[in-house]
Amino acid sequence: MKIIFKILGSITVLLFLFIGVYFVITNEPIPKGKRGKEADDLALKMLSALNNDAFKNTEVLEWSFRGKHFYKWHKKQNIVTVSWKDNKVVLHTSQSKKSEVSIGGRKTENIEIVKQARDFFNNDSFWLVAPYKVFDLGTERRIVNYKNKEALLITYTSGGTTPGDSYLWILDEKFFPTSYKMWTSIIPIGGVSATWSDWKKTDSGILLPTKHILSLFGMEILMGSVKGYNL
Repeated sequence: MKIIFKILGSITVLLFLFIGVYFVITNEPIPKGKRGKEADDLALKMLSALNNDAFKNTEVLEWSFRGKHFYKWHKKQNIVTVSWKDNKVVLHTSQSKKSEVSIGGRKTENIEIVKQARDFFNNDSFWLVAPYKVFDLGTERRIVNYKNKEALLITYTSGGTTPGDSYLWILDEKFFPTSYKMWTSIIPIGGVSATWSDWKKTDSGILLPTKHILSLFGMEILMGSVKGYNL
C-alpha cells in the first residue's frame, strides 16, 4: 500500500512540475498596442473582409457547441432557444424576465437555469461570431505589431460574462481573420491561440466557423451544423 501511495505521490509531483514548466514556457503578457483611428480602420477592414453587412442582415443563426449546447438565435428579435440535457430555455437576451424554461418537457420557473442559459449563450455565441463584435459597446481596439505584421487587439471592458478579456486577431494579407490569441479569466495561461480557419458560407451570405483548434494541447471545439439564413 505504501508503494502505491509513493507512486501516486510521485505522479502528482511530476504533474505539477509539468504544469509549472508549461506555464512558464507558454505564458505570454498582453501585447502593447495603440488606440485610435489606425486601430479602428484595421477593425473595419476585417469586418469588410467578413461581409459584415450580410451579418447585420442575417435573421437566424443555428449552431451547437461541442455537441452539448444547441442554439437557434433569432438575432433581430433578441431571442435565442438554448437546449442542453433535459433543459430548454427561450432566452430573451434584452428582457430576461420574459424568458421561458422547460425541464424534461415541463414548463417551470427557474432563475438559475435562465442564468445558466445566458452564460452558455454568451460564451458559445462568442466562438461563433466574435469577429463581428469588434465594435460592440464596451470594446477597446488597439493596433499591435505582431511578428512584423499588423494585428488587432480587442479588449472587452464591460458586458458578457467575463469582462476584461482580450483577444489579438491575426489577419492574413486580405485582412481576413485566421486565428486569435487569448488573455481571459477562464484560461490561466496568457496567449493561448485558437484557429479561425474552418469557415462555412451560409445561406444568408455570412461566413461562420465550423470548428476551432486551440494551441492548448490541441483541444478542438466543434460548432456543429452552423447555419445563417433569413426567414
